[in-house]
Amino acid sequence: MTPGKKRTTARAIAVAAAGLLALSLTTVVGGTAAAQDSAVQATPGENEISSSRNIRQIANIPKQAPFNTEAALGTDIAFTGKYAVVGNYDGFIIYDVSKPAKPKIVSQVLCPGSQNDVSVSGDLLFLSTDSSRSDNSCNSTPKPATEKDAWEGIKVFDIKDKANPKYVSAIETKCGSHTNTLVPDKRKQNVYIYVSSYSPNATFPDCQPPHDLISIIKVPVKNPAQAKLVGEPVLFPGGGNNGIPGSFPAPYVTPTSGCHDITAYPEKDLAAGACMGEGVLFDISDREKPRVINTVKDDKNFAFWHSATFNNDGTKVVFTDELGGGGAPACTAAIGQVRGANGIYDITGRGDKRKLEFRSYYKIPRLQTETENCVAHNGSLIPVFGRDIMVQAWYQGGISVWDFTNSARPVEIAHWERGPYNASKLVTGGSWSAYYYNGHIYSSDIQKGLDVLELNDWRTFSAQFVRMREFNPQSQGHYLG
Repeated sequence: MTPGKKRTTARAIAVAAAGLLALSLTTVVGGTAAAQDSAVQATPGENEISSSRNIRQIANIPKQAPFNTEAALGTDIAFTGKYAVVGNYDGFIIYDVSKPAKPKIVSQVLCPGSQNDVSVSGDLLFLSTDSSRSDNSCNSTPKPATEKDAWEGIKVFDIKDKANPKYVSAIETKCGSHTNTLVPDKRKQNVYIYVSSYSPNATFPDCQPPHDLISIIKVPVKNPAQAKLVGEPVLFPGGGNNGIPGSFPAPYVTPTSGCHDITAYPEKDLAAGACMGEGVLFDISDREKPRVINTVKDDKNFAFWHSATFNNDGTKVVFTDELGGGGAPACTAAIGQVRGANGIYDITGRGDKRKLEFRSYYKIPRLQTETENCVAHNGSLIPVFGRDIMVQAWYQGGISVWDFTNSARPVEIAHWERGPYNASKLVTGGSWSAYYYNGHIYSSDIQKGLDVLELNDWRTFSAQFVRMREFNPQSQGHYLG
């Protein structure tokens, strides 16, 4: 996160406010507020809303044509100034969120190519294409990956005029781009895009096994049309995790063959990779040559290492397990509380001797029905001074706000969810991404569009004093406190 120009003043106000809070809260019985706020309510009916008392929905904008079909899945979010950019399997949407209770659509760009995950840097937008297309244009059509001229990779747009985004260039990458991570260089002349992709196949000319690598794209800030591939570092020269055969709901482990997602912490020259069969800690002091410091596996309870989030100090990583690939009901009593969950790891040691050490799991405490896809998914830190608090999407499990200051004893402090999108059959839906940005929580619901939530809790009070000019959740910034 990049604090605004008045961050020094904001910090002073926040510190004073935090002190007043500490004095005013001495009468709260330890644990009581958390237990009350996250108290389990009756299972909501189809599309009914249920929440703890300290969080409420203040706005929703349903999906609009041409993105209003069940197949047009809403995906990830990036933020720039007063705008939120939301990906969709069919393109992306730019919202004006200057008035969080009254967001409005500024533009919609039709550009099919799932997942269309997004990152922003200044006037540039980077869009991930991870489905084989006939070419790199927004008018492309599906084409089998078995054909050499099929295209997948990163598209670059100029979004200076938010009402009229312009296509700039495209870069093809091996196995496409499932997700992308923006990493600015230290001289601010370029930005790097770390491209995560996976699922190689011997019949795919541009996606050959073992694919134990990521792709790195260098984008000159003043000349983005000259963006180019500058590296394909192999992360797992020994082959990575071989996996354990199986499929949902049985226990299984996905073999490592690339990464699903990488979260960078540029200020600390660190990155954490969720790489299918394992979690990875990188040194990214040389942006073009990331080095693996440590890897960790959990063959007992993690099926698919999906994403990662650092705490503000850079001393912890929360990894998610996307058991069932995001389309399965993994929040049932039969699955339990440690599969399809978060794994919380402390970073111990120094330099190249740093290691990821497991501390605990966290999973939402509310059981979901068999017609609700539910599993740990995308979230971000809430910039709270002195504590580690995260908001996170759980698909149809809704949104959870939870505190992992004590790595071994995480606790939920707020939740919000809709009942099943369809009570009679499983339809992929729910919150894909839930992030905190400048005072509010924004959720990209796969079927319901953009939700805006307001969190009112003493534990997150100081977050309102942190203001960001830009926020890519997979490129964390340091907030003062």
